[in-house]
Amino acid sequence: MFGDPLLIGDIGLTEVLIVLFKTVLTFGIMLVAVILMIWFERKVIADLQNRVGPNLAGPWGLLQTLADGIKLIFKQDIIPSKADRLIFAIAPFLALVPAFVSFGIVPLGGDFQNNGGVVSWFGEDTYFQLADPQIGFLVLLAMSSIGVYGMMLAGWSSGSKYPLISAVRASAQAISYEAALGLSLVSVLLVSGSLSTHDIVLAQAGEGYLGIIPNWNVIVTGIVPFVIFLIAATAELNRAPFDLVEAEQELTGGFNTEYSSIRFGHFYLAEYMNLITMSAIMATLFLGGPAGPVFGPDILHPIWPSVWMFLKVLFFLFAAVWARATLPRFRYDQLMDLGWKALIPIALGWLLLLAAIQVARDQEWNMALVLGVCIAVMALGAALLTTAINTARRLRLEEEVV
Repeated sequence: MFGDPLLIGDIGLTEVLIVLFKTVLTFGIMLVAVILMIWFERKVIADLQNRVGPNLAGPWGLLQTLADGIKLIFKQDIIPSKADRLIFAIAPFLALVPAFVSFGIVPLGGDFQNNGGVVSWFGEDTYFQLADPQIGFLVLLAMSSIGVYGMMLAGWSSGSKYPLISAVRASAQAISYEAALGLSLVSVLLVSGSLSTHDIVLAQAGEGYLGIIPNWNVIVTGIVPFVIFLIAATAELNRAPFDLVEAEQELTGGFNTEYSSIRFGHFYLAEYMNLITMSAIMATLFLGGPAGPVFGPDILHPIWPSVWMFLKVLFFLFAAVWARATLPRFRYDQLMDLGWKALIPIALGWLLLLAAIQVARDQEWNMALVLGVCIAVMALGAALLTTAINTARRLRLEEEVV
């Protein structure tokens, strides 16, 4: 089931200890990343809005997140009288665990250019990722779906109307964008030929076109699946401009309104864990993950892959912060229209186009003819869909007038 060379053959005490070490290391990296990400977001938004931001707790305000976490730990934990106490207590962990499990299948380092991503730790060959299941692709989709339960159960168990409405809204939003996200992932699977995240990165390593353009999936798949995944992931994360789950104008604090103390901190932690995890996944699937040029003294060779991974993840994190500081919130009908009427049809059409190109290459068909037919079919489908949407809108307006 696992592609990690550490788990091939007999498994002894050394292998078990290395796995435990990787678990602690991965969890530690995630926690430190969350602390720094919260500080980073507050600082960047402050700069964009011509403010100072955190600057008192520690150098440059770096310890502000730690101070906020300690404050939450010592605050009073209040459980509403009408809440389902058991589900109310479990819900925050249902939001936390999927984010960490998803992060565990992301390659964080390893020389993919020359060594296939294999690293040597304590005399054993392994991968710089917690686990490399051959169904890693499906694990990601499963964890993305399970994460919705945390929000839904938190809202339902609170015994209050506003959290419940927010939880229903969160479920509808997640389901609407899950399909588009999955279709864009299938496009990556189609060109990579593997469900393993390690193999997907390995397929993007090496020289690309003309020895200059990277062999990244964002280019190989034609950019469209990447853009769709980026938009759908933003909606899945409930980040601006799709943060209607926490729309304070109509839902007060959203699904976690009734939570306080460290339970609220768990949801806050889960939000940023999900953001970092999804950024790492996008870097892995579309930008080659840790794969990148390795140069300089030999002592630096093991470091460069992790540096490239950090820079790629940082790019997505900055884009998310920039979007939050810049873009206004969508209306709910706009959110649903974008997911069902735009992203899903485009993702499906592009997937069929990529599949037709793959079959044409394998069967040595006339590529120009295949592309012409595909473009004609996609144009016809777009025309029919647009006509249906406009007709439905016109009929709805006529009914409202009557």
